[in-house]
Amino acid sequence: MKHFIRLLALSAFFLGVRLAASAQEAGETQKAQESQVSQVSQEHTDGPEKPEVDHSYKPLVLDLSGDGSKYVRFLFWHQHWVQTNNLANEGAALQLTHSIRRSRVMAYAQVSPRFLILTHFGLNNLSPGNITGLGNDGDGAQFFLHEAWAEYKLTNNDALFIGGGLHYWRGLTRFGSHGTTTYMTLDQPRPFVQWHSLAVTDQFNRHLGIYAKGQYKNFDYRLAFNNPGRNGLQGNYGDKDTGLSYTGFEQPDQNGNPTGNTILEGYFRYNFWDDESTLLPNAVGTYLGSRKVLAVGAGFFAHPNGMYNNSNGAHEDVFHYAVDAYLDLPLSEGDCLNAYATLIKFDYGKDFVSRWAGTGTAFYGQLGYKLPRSGFMPYMALQSANYEGLNENIQAVDFGLNYFISGHNAKLTLEYHSVFNDPREGGGDPVTGAPNDVKVIRLQAQVFL
Repeated sequence: MKHFIRLLALSAFFLGVRLAASAQEAGETQKAQESQVSQVSQEHTDGPEKPEVDHSYKPLVLDLSGDGSKYVRFLFWHQHWVQTNNLANEGAALQLTHSIRRSRVMAYAQVSPRFLILTHFGLNNLSPGNITGLGNDGDGAQFFLHEAWAEYKLTNNDALFIGGGLHYWRGLTRFGSHGTTTYMTLDQPRPFVQWHSLAVTDQFNRHLGIYAKGQYKNFDYRLAFNNPGRNGLQGNYGDKDTGLSYTGFEQPDQNGNPTGNTILEGYFRYNFWDDESTLLPNAVGTYLGSRKVLAVGAGFFAHPNGMYNNSNGAHEDVFHYAVDAYLDLPLSEGDCLNAYATLIKFDYGKDFVSRWAGTGTAFYGQLGYKLPRSGFMPYMALQSANYEGLNENIQAVDFGLNYFISGHNAKLTLEYHSVFNDPREGGGDPVTGAPNDVKVIRLQAQVFL
């Protein structure tokens, strides 16, 4: 109850900011009305009125041709977090920790009607625990390459594009390629079941490989053929000894031949109402009522011979599949209903639990409502997972409140985040071994240009 009271107090702070802003706007309007008569009478002596300040967002675009068909687009964003310590630990003194969740730079260029190139680099998770004296030593967070890919349009319509590099054209679910600037919730749902390969076979959810994508009327698709990375999180995180490790691509087969070096993934989507852009891989979290979208999708992730059985030297396959549905619906003036749900079936092999998912089933759903003529959008999210290799089912529940100062370009998000029965997130009790729960309150400030 006391944690809920803290959440209400922080929510009241948001509301106070909004009410204060409204009061200020009302006061300014009244002053403007009171001075209107004197302004009219003095307009010949006081000179022209001051221009109104423009707070609207304009994309940073460098035009390379007169008709706009060739251009370079630049994007910058920062996400600053303030987070409490784990409130599930009874008696712990409240602590607040600042961090930079993301600091990113992206640029992409349409250099001709057929060619597009994109570069994306940045920093993740800079905190007091990993910040370094000079920013260039130890294991501190550093700027690194997130994406570097180029693509070619093969058809005269949008039916087929081919590209390659370090890319984000992921399969399995819509949120497997979630755009990090348009979340309806505060961040990607954690545990990262939709980023299931994060630091297991990829570099921060990006693989090296080639992809094909396309769009025809209301249908679009993406397919990718990638190599797995050797990233060090390939062990079993479950309660049962399976003899398996996610290292099949590092082990030759029984004939001494290399194997497990290819990952295949794909996602297929149908939009019933408005189409969604497939220029970039980043799926939108919420359009804030600017579009009417109802999309259903299905996807898969396959890694043949990705698993290795240390007991008998045999290889096993990894195969996941999922279905999902997404709704972003304007209802009246200035409001919006957002909903998303996905069901994922994971298979790493009997009883195996990976860093983020595990053999079994996971469900994720979210629901949010942007209030009419307001910048506020309360939401809730639920994740539930049943994995063979864990003794308890995992639950994660989030309650949050967005305040959109200028859409996604400037917003504040307050969230109560909790995870239950997951030793990978909360660790285990040193005496009983039972998984510790996670309960934190976190606040994010985002600016996106």
